[in-house]
Amino acid sequence: MSRPVILRWTSSDLANLPDNGNRYEIIDGDLFVSRAPHSEHQYVCGRIFRFLDAWSDDSGLGRPFPGPGVVFTDADNVIPDVVWISRERLAGSLDPAGHLTRAPELVVEVLSPGNAFVDRENKLNLYAQQGVKEYWIVDWQALGIEIYRPQAATLQRVATLGTADTLRSALLPGFDCPVQRIFGR
Repeated sequence: MSRPVILRWTSSDLANLPDNGNRYEIIDGDLFVSRAPHSEHQYVCGRIFRFLDAWSDDSGLGRPFPGPGVVFTDADNVIPDVVWISRERLAGSLDPAGHLTRAPELVVEVLSPGNAFVDRENKLNLYAQQGVKEYWIVDWQALGIEIYRPQAATLQRVATLGTADTLRSALLPGFDCPVQRIFGR
């Protein structure tokens, strides 16, 4: 009787995958593949980056990155939609290929059809384990933002914002962004 082969993906395996427009990520050695996202997904990512970048320019406290590679371990490589990392944490946090190797303080994932479970379960757990201080899950279809912060060794949802609300974060002193502006409304 043959035994099933259990494959655990690593960083070196990613280098052998085709450059075909798909996004390849590894979480706890499992490979996740997603296709190019909806244009509205990309629009919302760009708006979030824009607001974080403007605030960062004014404050000088850190930098946002759109779609950076984050290599936590050899078996945990992800590509969040947007991250923000403080200047202090950024120092010494880039590998020679320009990937982040430490958790950014803020991670933002914008949902697309087919990725909601990965963002709400797999990535939520990974980001909690790696020390992310705040996690925003943005739903461009429902026009809402879920805010997660560390509580009891995990990330717990502490707020759900709609278009009538204003997005603020203790990580980003003075950052105020009406949620409706993120969705271009």
